[in-house]
Amino acid sequence: MARIVQKFGGTSVADIERIKNAAQLAKMEHDAGHQVVVVVSAMAGVTNQLVDYVNQIDDTFDPREYDSVVSTGEQSNAGLMALAIKSLGIKSRSWLGWQIPIQTDATYEKARITNIATEELNKCLAEREIVVIPGFQGISPENRITTLGRGGSDLTAVALAGALKADRCDIYTDVDGIYTTDPRIVNKAQKLDKITYEEMLEMASLGSKVLQTRSVELAMNYNVKVQVRSSFENIPGTIVVSEDEIMEQQVVSGISQSKDEAKITLLKVADRPGIAAAIFGPLADAEINVDMIVQNVSENGKTTDLTFTVGKIDLEKAVNVLKKNKSDIGIGEIVADSDVVKISVVGVGMRSHAGVAQKMFMTLADKGINIKVISTSEIKVSVLVAEEYGELAIRALHTAYGLDAD
Repeated sequence: MARIVQKFGGTSVADIERIKNAAQLAKMEHDAGHQVVVVVSAMAGVTNQLVDYVNQIDDTFDPREYDSVVSTGEQSNAGLMALAIKSLGIKSRSWLGWQIPIQTDATYEKARITNIATEELNKCLAEREIVVIPGFQGISPENRITTLGRGGSDLTAVALAGALKADRCDIYTDVDGIYTTDPRIVNKAQKLDKITYEEMLEMASLGSKVLQTRSVELAMNYNVKVQVRSSFENIPGTIVVSEDEIMEQQVVSGISQSKDEAKITLLKVADRPGIAAAIFGPLADAEINVDMIVQNVSENGKTTDLTFTVGKIDLEKAVNVLKKNKSDIGIGEIVADSDVVKISVVGVGMRSHAGVAQKMFMTLADKGINIKVISTSEIKVSVLVAEEYGELAIRALHTAYGLDAD
């Protein structure tokens, strides 16, 4: 007997028929003798509609009321899922976040889980009852409903798997696993049997929509075995595991792209100690995340150029912050560019193999693709290129690293 957490995303519970299909998947694990916890998202599109309702009333909303509204999509689906499971002759009940409780801090809209009580859930599981829980929500120290940020149902599922010491957390979605790259761009992309937490974390942070970044971090911290699989095909998915569970790592496991990047170049910046702090301090105060950073060598010892990237959604805000502080910092000119895409090669095998970056640069050069910015980590090399060359770059790199299916 195993203890399994199943999480069904919005497309997997998009209507009543799909909820019934998900209930059958829960029944299958239950009938195999396993203890089952089901975590559900809202129906696809429902959360966006609820957010729109809030904005129609007040676009400077109270975040506590916002969370109260947008959490209802998951709540209704939890009740529907419990009913669907009961209709199959299996004991089931839904638990809302505040009933368990799933305790969080008071950072509304993007709260962090601080504790999950498991006593009552363990009793239900011991009695062969399928527990159904809405994802994305908890309760604050102020006794108010909180939400965990977009993709928060993944986080709920992984956190529950960790708290309940589950053997596995299955994330059901509309894809059958994690691929070497987006199969809509490269038709020879291969599904991975296994991927390490670190690789998945890099790919999630680089734009892969399969798993939420925070959920991967949590899975890695608590060693939760996560499987990404399809709701619509009964086939094994991709398992996210620790590095020591993969016998032989590929040098490169995947190619990712992020279209959410924008580039800012500051021209004729004063070349003096503390200039970086003067630039990035106000951006941090405005809660703007900065990613890739390149500073040129000063030719005259007085001024230099500095380029960095921010999220495309933060571009206008970042430019306004910089303009406001332009004279105090000592910036000559601000140049913004949103027509860029970040392409990354990811793989834990890079730690023990040289030449990965060189192959990337040569491959892009052969295709006439100019690199605007470069950044690296222990298991990742990223470049920023013009958006029009994004898909060409992905296809070329996928072939160059031998990832194409035979």
